[in-house]
Amino acid sequence: MTGLRLTVDGPVARVVLDRPEVRNAQTPAMWSALAEFGTALPSDVRVVVVSGEGPSFSAGLDRRLMVGDPVDGQEPLLTLGAKPEPELLELIAAFQSGFSWLRRPEIISIAAVQGHAVGAGFQLALACDLRVVTPDARFSMREPALGLVPDLGGTQPLVQLVGYSRALELCTTTRWVEAAEAKEIGLANIVVPADELAATVKDLTDAVLGPLPGAIRETKALLLGAADRTYEDQLAAEREAQSRRLKELIAALG
Repeated sequence: MTGLRLTVDGPVARVVLDRPEVRNAQTPAMWSALAEFGTALPSDVRVVVVSGEGPSFSAGLDRRLMVGDPVDGQEPLLTLGAKPEPELLELIAAFQSGFSWLRRPEIISIAAVQGHAVGAGFQLALACDLRVVTPDARFSMREPALGLVPDLGGTQPLVQLVGYSRALELCTTTRWVEAAEAKEIGLANIVVPADELAATVKDLTDAVLGPLPGAIRETKALLLGAADRTYEDQLAAEREAQSRRLKELIAALG
């Protein structure tokens, strides 16, 4: 009903956007379902793979919600601006929670991107830690062209990946970024032929599952916070993380 397939298989969870008839266009109901899925993940899940059914990853927000048409009973986006500000901010925060859990330190998230990744689709790919893309992948931050701002958590990871100047250029021009450029500027980790996408994501998943989960959790947390710390603070954070790991390893042996 929400246009998603959500599954858990041991340490690997999978999110499949499943509305291929509209290029996996997204709705607030999908964001709510994503947030609930993230909250309910079993503690032994270590990798989350996000992909789209069909030839596109996601064409972004369902355009019918922008032009004022209801979709499965969901409120058109522009009417949200009439709500009292506290209610509106709380609603946007709920939308964001469908994406933000993918950056939690205890999991590594991988986006398998083919075809269009536009607007909300681009931000969903950015919410993931790693992006494996096919040669036909195309990214665009379309929100400014619609008079809106990217508000699903995509702005910070975009700056972290490509730098402020490039991020500003991509958002203000809303231009397309093809797969080759995405790899060149750091948006994509790997570009592989479409028929190798699933196998490459599996190989990457297996590699990520190799190290001990505590080490991955602490390392991801260190890297996520590195840009906001001074060098001395980062050294201190490394010391504290290593102390926790050594104590945990000793406890496991005892």
